[in-house]
Amino acid sequence: METPVLVSFSLYMILMVGIGIYFYFKTDNLSDYVLGGRGLGPGVTALSAGASDMSGWLLLGLPGMMYSQGVVGSWIAVGLIIGAYLNWHYVAKPLRVYTHYLNDSITIPDYFSNRFEAKGNSLRLVTAIVILLFYTLYTSSGLVGGAKLFEATFGLEYTDALLTGSVIIVSYTFLGGYNAVSWTDFIQGILMMLALVVAPIVVVIDIGGISEALSIIEKAKVSNLSIFNGSSFVAIVSLLAWGLGYFGQPHILVRFMSIRHENEMQKAKQIGMTWMVISVLGSLSVGFFGFAYVLANGVSLEDSEKVFIVLSQLLFNPWISGFLLAAILAAIMSTIDSQLLVSSSVLTRDIYHAILKKDASDKELVWIGRSTVLIIALIALYISTDRNSSVLELVSYAWAGFGAAFGPLVILSLYHRGITKEGAIAGMVTGALTVIVYKQLKGGWFDVYELLPAFILSWIAIVIVSRYTTESENAKVTFDEVHAKLKN
Repeated sequence: METPVLVSFSLYMILMVGIGIYFYFKTDNLSDYVLGGRGLGPGVTALSAGASDMSGWLLLGLPGMMYSQGVVGSWIAVGLIIGAYLNWHYVAKPLRVYTHYLNDSITIPDYFSNRFEAKGNSLRLVTAIVILLFYTLYTSSGLVGGAKLFEATFGLEYTDALLTGSVIIVSYTFLGGYNAVSWTDFIQGILMMLALVVAPIVVVIDIGGISEALSIIEKAKVSNLSIFNGSSFVAIVSLLAWGLGYFGQPHILVRFMSIRHENEMQKAKQIGMTWMVISVLGSLSVGFFGFAYVLANGVSLEDSEKVFIVLSQLLFNPWISGFLLAAILAAIMSTIDSQLLVSSSVLTRDIYHAILKKDASDKELVWIGRSTVLIIALIALYISTDRNSSVLELVSYAWAGFGAAFGPLVILSLYHRGITKEGAIAGMVTGALTVIVYKQLKGGWFDVYELLPAFILSWIAIVIVSRYTTESENAKVTFDEVHAKLKN
């Protein structure tokens, strides 16, 4: 590896860990550690939400999909952009108001338990189990992406690359908690967007223009220029259905909860959606035009998910290349850190504090949170040892699990007065189990992305069970009070 690449890459990693150390001394209680004391501005809220959302698939999985399948891969981008916009528009502000109003709920299980006036711990436990199950898979996808990056960049063996990336990511999350995660995500979001703007422009210029790139692709694989590319209706619906997942992703939802005031949400939405559109279009362009570059220059590329890595190494000055490669790490880190923190907060707040030791001190809870970060990371690390794992496949499984288990419940809890605790549990269990079972079935309509049928069945289960069970009177009163506040 050239020295400038190594230096610039290392400087970036030192900066991230430095932010974690800084916020280590700013973290006094569990609310600071898991939600930043609800003190983030709209810019940090927006970019940290976007960066934690996109993960390594933005610079690895999505370009790889466009590289191998062509324009048809853009259907997923359409679904995601629509889903993200609806999430910002209909969920963000009500969720911020509701969670603050409900005894300052700082986790998703906390919110559900308070929203439905749940007696006992059944609702809290079911929510926690779903979060831990799918976040373990989600975190492992990021660790696989980090391993691929270190493997290709530093020439490390896969296992060594996996351990190196894991240590860096876990260290600043362990130290600084939510503020460290959000501020590193803010920086990482800017770096990711810049990389995805610059890279495709340089690729197109090197090839000789857009017309030349299209000509190369047409001669080699004309199907890559088709918006349908022989895809069935089921396949296209599956790609669009990814947008449904936004309503149930805890690492995105907690960003809405942490903004310092609900009136800043509109500005955050504008910043977040602008960032997302630019970044997603750049990602699609990297994969699409990267295919033409590889053909034109006779580059050997066995793993399509490494196309951005290869372009960064071949086309740019070593100093710039180092920061472009760091952008991939940024994408990976920005999601893993959020997932680790949400999982840790669930174990700490919703199991240890709420069930096992209600009189635990703030200092004790913060250290329990840090300890659980390490435990979850080790489990995800074990899953990630399979070097043949696909970043996109792991992400799609976890995305569907959260989207189906929590998405319908989040929406209905904010807009439907009559949802009960029993209905909430039925919806979460139905959504999660449908994703797991549907994933094993193949052929015909069973090829549709499991998120779609699971989302629908979860919604139906919530409504039906709630109709035949009784909602708490206090929950009805609170619902009316919160919506009166939202109208003012």
